[in-house]
Amino acid sequence: MVRGRICSLSVRDVRFPTSLGGHGSDAMHTDPDYSAAYVVLETDAEDGLKGYGITFTLGKGTEVVVCAVNALAHHVLNKDLGDIVGDFRGFYRQLTSDGQLRWIGPEKGVVHLATAAILNAVWDLWAKQEGKPLWKLLVDMDPRTLLSCIDFRYITDVLTEEEAYEILQKGQVGKKEREGQMLMHGYPAYTTSCAWLGYSDDTLKQLCTEALKAGWTRPAVGSSLLSLSCVNMDPWTSEGLPLDKWFKVKVGADLQDDVRRCRLIRNMIGPEKTLMMDANQRWDVPEAVKWMSQLAEFKPLWIEEPTSPDDILGHAAISKALAPLGIGVATGEQCHNRVIFKQLLQAKALQFLQIDSCRLGSVNENLSVLLMAKKFEIPVCPHAGGVGLCELVQHLIIFDFISVSASLQNRMCEYVDHLHEHFRYPVIIKKASYMPPKDAGYSTEMKEESVKKHQYPDGEVWKKLLAAQEN
Repeated sequence: MVRGRICSLSVRDVRFPTSLGGHGSDAMHTDPDYSAAYVVLETDAEDGLKGYGITFTLGKGTEVVVCAVNALAHHVLNKDLGDIVGDFRGFYRQLTSDGQLRWIGPEKGVVHLATAAILNAVWDLWAKQEGKPLWKLLVDMDPRTLLSCIDFRYITDVLTEEEAYEILQKGQVGKKEREGQMLMHGYPAYTTSCAWLGYSDDTLKQLCTEALKAGWTRPAVGSSLLSLSCVNMDPWTSEGLPLDKWFKVKVGADLQDDVRRCRLIRNMIGPEKTLMMDANQRWDVPEAVKWMSQLAEFKPLWIEEPTSPDDILGHAAISKALAPLGIGVATGEQCHNRVIFKQLLQAKALQFLQIDSCRLGSVNENLSVLLMAKKFEIPVCPHAGGVGLCELVQHLIIFDFISVSASLQNRMCEYVDHLHEHFRYPVIIKKASYMPPKDAGYSTEMKEESVKKHQYPDGEVWKKLLAAQEN
């Protein structure tokens, strides 16, 4: 039973100085401080439950997102939680259609990040009141109720509500078995933690070695995962372990250095493991094609974000040019909204779709993208890492497998081994797979001690760092 009037919304600027160690660094973001606009919702319900929401940022921009959250707060305060989830589509549209704030969106950028933080907190609170982890709340939801959470405006030329209903109805077949499979084996993951662009060769070697020892070692099935075609193949061994393990390397700053680093990593992981590359929007379209032609010898499964995330036709051109080389295009972590994803799918501009739990308008909008990806039969490989992205996106991809895609073919979820210790319900990785969370909620709640220490600029960590910089 959903209950309670939302009587309080607070938002805090939480930053971790990851730039000091080069963690998260890539060709475009050389000094990222992994950060979050951290929202807490309280109600007047006697259960005392709170909703926690996060939007991931990289440092200075966090304060802008915090301002946007506060600007949107009046849409949430004094609203009954039951009324919100009872007309979730209407509430989503209310947030995204604010007559004045919409002008600096719409449904993109800072305002959309703030919207995601608030909605993530609402979903966390709803799941907690239902006593279920978010993925289970979604899996158990009646298809019509689930669809009532989605705003189909602007995407009905590709996916109508009735078509989405048919997808969910088909997903009912074998759902219990897939849920059991997830609970036993988890969702396969790949690691990005080994090869941030700011790491030295020694650090890169050390982390790759540790990752291999930790279980990211299963051989690929021939070259099938290096092809853009989908092969009907069981992605699990008789022991229930994924047959393949994937590694990702950052590229794009210097071609010769990329060649050297990719050769180093390929030699370490062997020819049978799957390697992906990520340029983080570094190149123009012709440059992307030329650069990746030079790196094709290392057999990358995909090149991620090769150019501007807004350039749909550019991604399509790159995709067409790299297909003969067996290299796919992956993008989505900075894709503004469901409309851009719709067009990327229409233009055949990507072979791997990467949803993000905070860039889009929370669970609501991610559901629409998962359903569109299913219609186009494009595998979803979510973006994760950062602050809390692994914790959040695991729920979405587990739901996708159980209720929507019913497939693990050419699919894995990114994993970055940073900052999980700051969460009350951190991800659990076993044998290189995400194990489904069992605690109620969206796994968004951080430890209060961590929040206090890393709150900017008054937390203990930042007081020391800022004082040292002044001296």
